[in-house]
Amino acid sequence: MKIYNLGIIGYGGMAGNHNRQLAQGNVRVKIKGVYDINEERMELARQQGFVAYESCQALLNDSDIDIVLIATTNETHKEFAIEALRAGKHVICEKPVTMNAKDLEDIIFTVHECGRIFTVDQNRRYNRDFINMWRTIDSGVIGKPYVIESRVEGSRGMPAGWRTNKAQGGGMMYDWGVHLIDQIMYMTKEKVKEVYCKMYSVNYPEVDDNFRLTMTFESGLTAHIEISTNNFITHPRFYVLGTEGTMIITDWDGTGKVVKKLSDDSTWDSEIKKVKAGPTKTMAPRDPNTVETIELTEPTDVTDNLDPVYEQLVNAIEGAPLTIKPEETLRVVRVMEAAFKSHETNDTIHTDI
Repeated sequence: MKIYNLGIIGYGGMAGNHNRQLAQGNVRVKIKGVYDINEERMELARQQGFVAYESCQALLNDSDIDIVLIATTNETHKEFAIEALRAGKHVICEKPVTMNAKDLEDIIFTVHECGRIFTVDQNRRYNRDFINMWRTIDSGVIGKPYVIESRVEGSRGMPAGWRTNKAQGGGMMYDWGVHLIDQIMYMTKEKVKEVYCKMYSVNYPEVDDNFRLTMTFESGLTAHIEISTNNFITHPRFYVLGTEGTMIITDWDGTGKVVKKLSDDSTWDSEIKKVKAGPTKTMAPRDPNTVETIELTEPTDVTDNLDPVYEQLVNAIEGAPLTIKPEETLRVVRVMEAAFKSHETNDTIHTDI
């Protein structure tokens, strides 16, 4: 079976992650060579046994290269993607694929013009925490979900470099928001009708280092996404409210629990009791016999790495449907555009995404 040669444009830390994964030999893709403007990274590539091309064009002119990975800073993705497609290469692009919808529309036009395959490294579609949350919803155990809360929180700020530079597409919306939005939109095929977002620049004046995003879908389902870089007490990774129960996914391994309603607890005493919440009827503790707790364990059949991203690309090159479609990532980019506009105007943006 054919082994596809990969050329990498931009051999920074993220490309190094691709190298480590591909070196395991689980997919039919191997790195042939790289191009980077940083000579230290080029020397590292030589030491690792790769071709260090003298220019981007030299890499694209190599007829042995089947696929190009674009892992440069975000503002350059469009230029390199179009060049690679026109050179006859299939392309995988790091996220965010572009910083605005128009640039991605231009890439998609070139994809159709050139007849090549173009995909984006939305690898967190394959994370254990996300897959377990989605499977649990699909099982029906919590009834119909009406609120999904998705959070990623750190306390160390952001690494120096492009993440703190606005012109290069820095900030948490582009860095992590693109993943969490993609997860929810991949799972929920409905249109997004409203977007509201509040962004914070607590320690980095140029870019958002925290944000709170609310997306409302056409059925009324609400997704609340939070990214923070200075949280010292974290929330669960996912918190989901359904009509018949509540779910939490505690951490990245997908473990958590469901508390499922077995029967209604709607018999109210005539007198208000004093409980920990104070004198209340509404917030008095529920009869524990009316619910069931179900522990959620780590899914053992999930490939939580880059392999599925490359597998779906290879399969698409060989004629199968592409799984991570550029048209899907275009919807994500449009939601991010609406989020920035919402923050700027301090208003809800009505959409049809």
